[in-house]
Amino acid sequence: MDVRKTAETDGAVKSVLDDLTLAAHRAYARGIQTGSGGNLSARAPDGQSMVVKASGGSFADCTAEGEGYISTDFDGAPLPGATGKPTREALLHGAIYKVMPEVGGVMHCHSPWAIAFSYRLKDLPMVTFHSELKFGCEIPVVNIQAPVVPQEELFKIEELFSKNPSLPAFILVGHGIVAVGKNAVDAEHAAEMVEETAQIAILKHLYLKQ
Repeated sequence: MDVRKTAETDGAVKSVLDDLTLAAHRAYARGIQTGSGGNLSARAPDGQSMVVKASGGSFADCTAEGEGYISTDFDGAPLPGATGKPTREALLHGAIYKVMPEVGGVMHCHSPWAIAFSYRLKDLPMVTFHSELKFGCEIPVVNIQAPVVPQEELFKIEELFSKNPSLPAFILVGHGIVAVGKNAVDAEHAAEMVEETAQIAILKHLYLKQ
């Protein structure tokens, strides 16, 4: 499926692309993802496939007309008619959709404060009333020593959501935030909140050491 052509006649697909593009542009503008890194996705209207950011592109260059995206199955294989190469993290996105049917969007960004915090190898605490209200749980930090989450490590992610089905996000050590939501925009908002919480946690630690 060529997501660009399908969006011209399918309103549901167009709505997914609108959400993805709003999330991508907001993340880029907020600085939680720069350059051509990071990836995001949304569950397709059929519920059994996903629309993911294409490899090598920037969040800033994604468009609501479908530029910068590709349709794949949950194993990351492009659907018939799809053009381009999916993000290298397509397996991670698909694994989340498989175990969490209520998740409609996933955002992975290389956000600097969350990455810096991850090297403490401790879960991110809720250091503000806002984060406690929105999340209600600490954000797990997962230590996977690879630039891409490999197939054999996906069980760690599945276990996180099995233990806490309402988990909004987790942080990969040295790699950044993976946030989920009912759609891509919701996932991006969660990623922003995790990044803000990580920043405050670090600043609080530094302040209290003085």
